[in-house]
Amino acid sequence: MSVDFQQTVLPHLDAAYNLARWLTRNEQAAEDLVQDSFVRAFQSFGGFRGGDARAWILAIVRNTCYTWLAKNKAHAPVVEFDDEIETADAEALDPATLAARGADGEAVRKALDELPAEFREVVVLRELEGLSYQEISAVAGVPVGTVMSRLSRARKRLERGLAGIAEGGN
Repeated sequence: MSVDFQQTVLPHLDAAYNLARWLTRNEQAAEDLVQDSFVRAFQSFGGFRGGDARAWILAIVRNTCYTWLAKNKAHAPVVEFDDEIETADAEALDPATLAARGADGEAVRKALDELPAEFREVVVLRELEGLSYQEISAVAGVPVGTVMSRLSRARKRLERGLAGIAEGGN
């Protein structure tokens, strides 16, 4: 393994596993998919032209996970538009604020796990991995506006999901 690859890409191993685990909802599959992703990244590292290595490896992990999900029919690619959710209070709370208001970690994990994959990934990348909208755009291969829209919708769904859990409705 080249020293450049080790120094450039390996520091992002935890972020890669975190994304894979949240996308697949399966720890063993996440481990395997991260390993496959890093093998692919190593094989194509000669073509890496610098830039944001974290976004580069997370894009590989994301694509590898979605391929696995499609083969295992565990991923529903279309997120339905829910007018009630979309017109809900514009001041949706972010997951950190919801957790600080008394929702325990397990409730947050459960609510996050119930989100569609497209929403779950933007929350994980933004709130847990600290990526910027531009970095998430690069990882997900979608425009920044789509990232912002998905994140807003995800936060609204999380808020509703946590409220339902608190009321014993989920």
